[in-house]
Amino acid sequence: MKSMTGFGSGEATLGAGKVVLDARSVNHRHLDVRVRLPPELLESCLFVEQRARERLSRGRFDIAVRYEGPSLLPRLDFDRARAIYRELERLRDELAPGAEVPITAIVGMPDLYVAPSSFGADATQRALALALDTALGKLDEMRTREGTALASEIASRLGACRRLHAAIQERLPAVLRAAESRLRARIERLGREASVVLDAGRLETEIALLADRTDVTEELVRLGSHFDQLASMLDATDPSGRRLDFLLQEMAREANTIGAKSQDAELGHLVVELKSDIERMREQVQNVE
Repeated sequence: MKSMTGFGSGEATLGAGKVVLDARSVNHRHLDVRVRLPPELLESCLFVEQRARERLSRGRFDIAVRYEGPSLLPRLDFDRARAIYRELERLRDELAPGAEVPITAIVGMPDLYVAPSSFGADATQRALALALDTALGKLDEMRTREGTALASEIASRLGACRRLHAAIQERLPAVLRAAESRLRARIERLGREASVVLDAGRLETEIALLADRTDVTEELVRLGSHFDQLASMLDATDPSGRRLDFLLQEMAREANTIGAKSQDAELGHLVVELKSDIERMREQVQNVE
């Protein structure tokens, strides 16, 4: 089990400097990869994104790259700028002697800036691949540690749910006997007040119907099966967050049904605690890959 939250950083030499890549991840329903590169490396954006998608599965990943080294921004060609300005001064002397020639007159001149030398596509991609692989490796280590902690917390909550499940099962026979006793007493009282003779067969039928409406044995059996499935998934190495979330939804549904059928205060308290622990597990599972 892995968490969807993590951070990793990697770097690699490129030219006279180096590329530094930071990868951050948070929870997300699907795979969402976002890459930010500096202008001088922008042509490799698709390469980084595709390589990242090959190694990642579920979560939102923000990958930021920066270049540390000599500036790769276009630089001003001073010799060309001086030559153009001198030519403008000569034109001024011919057409309007004494007039000022502002420096802004050459700003828009073409070919005034020299493009930076390129590292080459192969060298750039090799450096980015190395930095990315290092960063994702560290990110994966962090997500694994976080996942181990999540699995431990979920296992603890699951243990509490099993104990509550056992307590509900133990309490159930007494609840059914108490419900039957209340129904018999109510029917007998109504019979005395109405001065009618009760049909014993009909009374037993009503008691059976009551027992069926209040019996939660099936729900408890399904809930126990869900517990076993959840326990088996805590050690899964493949992404299991979606399956865990679905399983916990089913567990919450069974707990709600048990609570709706419950007519006993003590049983109701146990169900409330059970639903609370299931909800806490659902909150944790939202961050599982």
